Amino acid sequence: MTTRLADIAVQAGVSEATVSRVLNGKPGVAATTRQSVLAALDVLGYERPVRLRQRSEGLVGLITPELENPIFPALAQVIGQALTRQGYTPVLATQTPGGSTEDELTEMLVDRGVAGIIYVSGLHADTTADMQRYDRLRAQGVPYVLVDGFSPKVQAPFISPDDRAAMSLAVTHLVSLGHTRIGLALGPKRFVPVQRKIEGFVRTVQDQLGLGAETVEKELVQHSLYTLEGGQAAATALIERNCTAVVCASDMMALGAIRAARQLGLDVPKDISVVGFDDSPLIAFTDPPLTTVRKPVPAMGQAAVRTLLEEIGGTPAPHSEFVFMPELVVRGSTASAPGERARP
Repeated sequence: MTTRLADIAVQAGVSEATVSRVLNGKPGVAATTRQSVLAALDVLGYERPVRLRQRSEGLVGLITPELENPIFPALAQVIGQALTRQGYTPVLATQTPGGSTEDELTEMLVDRGVAGIIYVSGLHADTTADMQRYDRLRAQGVPYVLVDGFSPKVQAPFISPDDRAAMSLAVTHLVSLGHTRIGLALGPKRFVPVQRKIEGFVRTVQDQLGLGAETVEKELVQHSLYTLEGGQAAATALIERNCTAVVCASDMMALGAIRAARQLGLDVPKDISVVGFDDSPLIAFTDPPLTTVRKPVPAMGQAAVRTLLEEIGGTPAPHSEFVFMPELVVRGSTASAPGERARP
């Protein structure tokens, strides 16, 4: 017990006496200090005493498209922690190819009496999807918040990164390195984040390199799938069009772009520069470490929870979009443009 107290005290940055007070449920400990001790218990893998287990305020559903892309587990973790701190129990529901659809997962969560639902990159981001499904959910009295994607047809709060600004950051960085032939690899055009990235990319290339919008979209924008293989296919096409740099709409696609360059006998970043999007966990440790545009995941996740809890509490946010600014993280996958490069 003494060893455990000492371990927890070191992890939480408090005294053993404070740890003891928290574990025994005694008063006189600040809420933030108590939270630090509980977090230390969890990190060290100790079971919480029964008296410290909170009675849940209710279940909150979190629906994500998949978990293979590490940005989705990262966002789920932020949202789950924020919900837990407010006394709610998160329920993660994930779509997989051939598995449950968003509508089926929604029905399952509603049947279990969830207090609200947070959708991440759901059908609300697909401009071809029927948005009436969200009206029906609201009619059932279930509050919800939509992350990544915006629709003027849905009366709900939206949480988004500034996709246009993200592309401006990436292109400006590459132009500063001397690149004049920059490609963009992204997913299907029907998705709102894709459309916004194209807008930001085209505008910045126009402004900084003087190319016409039609030329940029026709020659420098390549649609594919949001996967490593999709990034590889898109980057191969862009490199064959003499691009010396490729901006990707996700880190997974960027890893595919690096693989494409290597299969064509090119070095990254000596022959071709690659920029990702998300700053997913562990992406700083790739070879080379990936230059990327960091998605503000902690701020977005916390805002999604805060907004949902306001909806649950009866003070709903207006139909609006809360937009969060990304930031460029420069690492080893970008460098000065090659002077002359033979086509692969």
